[in-house]
Order: sequence, then C-alpha cells, then structure tokens
Amino acid sequence: MTEQAVDLDERFRTAVAALVARPGRPADQPIAPGGAITGAACLELFEAQATSRHLDLAARRLGSARRGYYSIGSSGHEGNAAVAAALRVTDPALLHYRSGAFFVHRARRVPGLDPIRDVLLGVAAAAADPISGGRHKVFGSAAANVIPQTSTIASHLPRAVGLAFAIDRAARLGVAGPWPADSVVVCSFGDASANHSTAAGAINAAIHTAGQGIAMPILFVCEDNGIGISVPTPPDWIEQAYGSRPGLAYFAADGCAALDALSTANTAARWVRDRRAPAFLRLRTVRLLGHAGSDVETAYRRPAEIAADLARDPVVATARLLIESGVATPACVLDRYADIGRRVATAAELASAEPKLASAAAVIAPIAPARPALVRADALRTEPLPPNEREHAETEDTIAGRGAPQRRNGAAHTEPMTLAQAINETLASLLARDRDLLVFGEDVGRKGGVYGVTKGLQKTFGARRVFDTLLDEQSVLGTALGSALAGFVPIPEIQYLAYLHNAADQIRGEAATLSFFSDGRYRNPMVVRIAGYAYQKGFGGHFHNDNSVAALRDIPGVVLASPARADDAAAMLRTCVSAARVDGRVCLYLEPIALYHTRDLHRPGDDGWLAHPSPVEHAEIGRARVYGDGPDLTLVSFANGVPMSLRAARRLARHGIDARVLDLRWLAPLPVDDLLHHARATGRVLVADETRRGGGVSEAVCAALVDAGFTGHLGRVTSEDSFVPLGPAAATVLLDEDRIEAAALRLLSDATSTRPRRAEARHSPEFDSAGE
Repeated sequence: MTEQAVDLDERFRTAVAALVARPGRPADQPIAPGGAITGAACLELFEAQATSRHLDLAARRLGSARRGYYSIGSSGHEGNAAVAAALRVTDPALLHYRSGAFFVHRARRVPGLDPIRDVLLGVAAAAADPISGGRHKVFGSAAANVIPQTSTIASHLPRAVGLAFAIDRAARLGVAGPWPADSVVVCSFGDASANHSTAAGAINAAIHTAGQGIAMPILFVCEDNGIGISVPTPPDWIEQAYGSRPGLAYFAADGCAALDALSTANTAARWVRDRRAPAFLRLRTVRLLGHAGSDVETAYRRPAEIAADLARDPVVATARLLIESGVATPACVLDRYADIGRRVATAAELASAEPKLASAAAVIAPIAPARPALVRADALRTEPLPPNEREHAETEDTIAGRGAPQRRNGAAHTEPMTLAQAINETLASLLARDRDLLVFGEDVGRKGGVYGVTKGLQKTFGARRVFDTLLDEQSVLGTALGSALAGFVPIPEIQYLAYLHNAADQIRGEAATLSFFSDGRYRNPMVVRIAGYAYQKGFGGHFHNDNSVAALRDIPGVVLASPARADDAAAMLRTCVSAARVDGRVCLYLEPIALYHTRDLHRPGDDGWLAHPSPVEHAEIGRARVYGDGPDLTLVSFANGVPMSLRAARRLARHGIDARVLDLRWLAPLPVDDLLHHARATGRVLVADETRRGGGVSEAVCAALVDAGFTGHLGRVTSEDSFVPLGPAAATVLLDEDRIEAAALRLLSDATSTRPRRAEARHSPEFDSAGE
C-alpha cells in the first residue's frame, strides 16, 4: 500500500479511537432531535462509505503488487452514498468514476449482489467481472440499474438527458422499457467536468426540453472536490455557473457531513420525482489519495491544502456522528471498519487470482454481435411488433400510427422513386409498423428536413414520434443514446456530415463502447441518418459538402451504410433498423445529398436513376451490389461514385472495354467476399473514391484486396486531399467521370503491357492519384 493510503487508514483508526462514547440511542430513532434521518440510515451510510474506502486501499495494494490495474479512487467522495440512499434502486444511474460509495450503497440493496467482489474483479481486470467481463474497471450493474461509464469527461451527460426524456416518452407511447414511469435519472460528475462543453450542452438541453413542457426527470450531481487533476476550481465557481439558471433547481450540500448530504439529497430527489424537471445538486467533497495511484499531489498542492482535506474526511465525519449521537461506540465503529477491511482484503486476493481475458476473440466478442438470420426475419416482417404487455392510454399519436395510409405499411409501390422519396416512404412504413421507432433531429418535424426527406412524417405519426430538436448535435445523439436504453430504436438525423464531427465522441466514446464495457448487458440500438458527401449544385462549401468518413470507419463495431440508389436506400434502411433492434447495433446511414432528388443517369429525362423500392426488401450487411458482368475491368465505388462509374463504364465501352461496376453499399464492414469475387472475375480493379486520397475509403478497399491475396492489377482514383470549396472551384478537387475514365484507360494500358505477378497485386503509383 502507498504511504498516503497507510496514512489515511491510520488516521481513521486514530481519530475514532480518540472519541468518547456517549449514552446509547436506538438506531431506529432520529439521529438528531426533530430530524427524520435515523441512526440506522447513518449506519447504512457508514457501511457503504467504509466499504468504498477499503476498496480504494485494496486497489492501491493490488496496483503496487502489479495484480491490479486501476487506481482512480473515491476517497473523499464517500458522501455520494447519500445520493444513493435518497433514490430508488430502480432509478437509472450514470456515475462519476469517483462515485464508489454510491455504487456500494446501491448494490447492497439488491439481493444477490456483492459490491466488494464486483468492484475488485474490475480492478483486477478479471474475466469474471460481472459488468465489463474484464475489459475495464467501471461502476455498472444491470441488476442495480447502474449504466457503466468510463473515465471520459462529461461524455455521459447527453445520454443521461436522453434517458430522462425517453422514460416519460416510452410511458406515453406504450413502449415497454426497463424502468418505472416515475423514475429519476441520476448523473454524477466532477467539478472539472462541469466546465466541459459536453456538460454545459447537456444541462442546457435538459433545461430547454423542460421549458417546452416535456418531462425531464434528471438529477445532476456535481461532486465538487475543488480540483481537476492539478488545476483548482474556484470555490464558488459551480454555484456561480449553475446556481441561478432559470429552469434548473439548485441544491447544495456538504458531502463531508452525513446529515446535510442525506437531507439535501432526499429533498433534491423528491423535487425531481414530483415535478419531472431537472435539478442540480452540488455536493462539496474532498479528494484524498491524489488523482490516481501514480499522482504525486505534493508536486502541485501545498501541505496545508492537503491537511485541510484530510481534516474533512467524510468517513471519519460519519463515524464521529454515530459515536457522538450515541448510535455506536468507538469500539463498535472500529470493529465494523476492521471487519469490512478483512472482507475486502480476502476478496481482493481471490479477485486477483481470477483468469483474465486471454484472446482477441474474447475481448472483442461483445463489440459487433451479428445474427443475420434474425435480422433478415425482422427486416422482412410485415406485421407489427407484438403489443406491449403494460397498459397504456390511447393517444393521438398511437391512433395516427395505426391509421396510417395502407401504402405506408407494406403495399406495393407502382411509381419509381428518387433516393429521398424511398427513404421517406421507408421511414413511414417502419413507423406505421413498429411503435418503438422515433425519428428526430434539427428541422426534421414541421419542416420535414432541409431536403424534404422527412416531409409529412410528423403530420402522420405525431410530434411524440417525429420531432424537432435543438441545434446541438451532441444533444441529438444523446437523445438517441438515452432513448435506446429506454426501449426505443431511435433514428436521429444529423443535418450534415460536417456537423457530426463536433459530436463524434457520442458515437465513438459512448454508443460504440457501451456493449464493450458492459459485456453486452447494455446496448445502443440506433440508426443515425447523416446527409453527406459533395456535388450539390448551387449550394456548397465545406460544411454542406463534407466528404470525410475516415473518422467513422475506424470505430469498432459501427455499421456504416451508404446507399446510392432508391431501392438500396429502402432495403438498407430496413436492414439497419432491424440490426439495431435485433443485435443492438449502432448504424450510421450516410445519405448522398446530391443524389436525393436525382432522376437521370446518362442523359436528361432518361429517369435512369429512379428505382422501385420493394416494401419488404432486405440488404444483408456486408454484401455489395454489382451492375453488369463485364470481364475486362471492375470499377469499385459507392454513393455518388456509383452513377459516375456507370457513366464512365459506358464511355469505356466505346474503347472496347467491357466493365462491371461494384457498389460497395457498406463501408463498414466492407463487403470483402463480394469485392474479392468480382476483382478476380476481371483481374483488374479500379477503385473510384469520392472521398479523400489520404484516409479515404479506397485505402481500405485496396488493403482488403491485397490482404486477401488478389494478384491482379489494382489502382484507385480519388478526390484531392482538400476541403470542398464554394462554387465552380469544387470541381477542381472532386472526383468525376472524366478522371475515372482516364484512370481506367491507364490501368488497362498498364495491364496489357505487363503480366500480373503471382504473389502480389500489380499496383502502379500513377493510379494512386486523383486521376490527373
């Protein structure tokens, strides 16, 4: 154990031993005259606090012995157990990484749970860890309704706000969820995190939503220890920032004083539960033992500051309260403390000996569950989901959903459609079929989307299922994250791809990691519609023509769909929704803006890009689509590149070159089997990639072919490594069919003048360009 930890343990024992026993008081009586808090409640609080403290000490011991792997502790924050005491076990909790005493108090109230063993298995990275399966030490438990969070700063707040919104929305729509309709969501975080833009945006979203008369039962708990690693927080800053926000009830308590913490937490929790509105509880704490095991806080804190925090030790303070009120004697308290210490030490030895994850397959098992047969069955289903067992009142929204026009619920379409029409009709069909869908985003509701893709959906299905959000992508995605936990399959819209990047951590750090850090016990089913790519006519510039997808393709487990044509758009959307519902997948559905209303392919008026979407069509994840069977060349593309490649293929035919066009459709996972099959069929592959040369999709396509042993000729033609400018200048940096044709002719010329090598693909640098 570190010197700091030994000192903290000895300080407690010495301080308690020096106290004088008082006349006894029954534990079932109020601990203070005229109060409502009993001695028994304070004893329960002390048990949780002392357990959390011993868990911290054990983590330090295991770390020193190199048998433990996580040492960020909760010492000094044990007052957060009072928040757990004020809430029900069924209230969902998203916890700060220093909320150990909250977790212990909550878990002790759930039959069959052992918080000591559970926490230590996480510290030891044991495969038997009941929440993460040995992947990370987190506070989480499905049985205790604690949704696991990692150490990312404030990134869980948007999800918490979304969950508070969705609990009430599920009750009103009759969607079965895991939590009672009168639940309160609690979300804890540190004072440094309160300054993060994610926290500020989430709290603003909660206030904004409640201001619209929408239920928002969330209790924000700021555990304010006055320092973020080494940077002090001004003593009054949290109150100045959040203490007088209209629409946000503010409470403050001393987390080092049990009665104040218990009384105030009870008042705050009751306020939120009764009013279904947001509240902010500032819990003043101290940080003992430094930031983490490797932190030497004497390098940046004065001895007097450290001593002042030690003097406010909340575990000592609760012990003093028990003794001075006569509920317990010093000997009784020390015996309880020592007994907890022995139980923790024994559990630590056992946990550290548990097997660890021993293979990559075991580590990644929960990332991308795939049951394609079940996904297909759900996608092809024509009947609604079975009705919920819980009773619910009739609403205009549910009536409107059941009374939707028959054409929106599985009837055949007679007219060919554009991409935008197909997405609109498919959303309508799915909304009519299944009540667990929500469609939302900026301008999605009354306006029907910037490009009309969601036009008419709100009128048909009601504002409870199709609705506008405030202009904050973090909040849009947070609403999806929370509603996914509450029983919905959310379909949020991000208005433009460029707008996603400032909120990407909600996908990367939250949505994609939840099943990983919960070993699949929690899931984030969602389909995020994103309007993207370039080539808009008369409306451009970078922020409306972004072609950067590299940041999305490297997120483990995320499905990245990119349809080019109406029939694929419908089928792939159905597949994504079913993959989300069945397997809990996070699907990003990239819609090429320039193809939304495109009708023609080769010449004006030919209607060559319209298609007949089937109301029950399915497109399996990771399967491509091929146009033609030309034996001379395989053009590989996606999105806008598909019609460009088809036009280029027609030009190549004039040179006697018979090409086929392979539409990848799925950018993650790539359709490697189909790609390899059609590459080998011609022996010559040109990847036409509208994204950038560096970090673009073509890099992954070429690597997949080489890794699979493709031995033919391989080239790529891309857009430039540039942002997309406004006006005609955009054409200078973007891929077009002229460049595709030129690159194909060079590739074919090279192929006829050399023989392919047996062991590797023929890859000429001149094709690794933008086609110039």
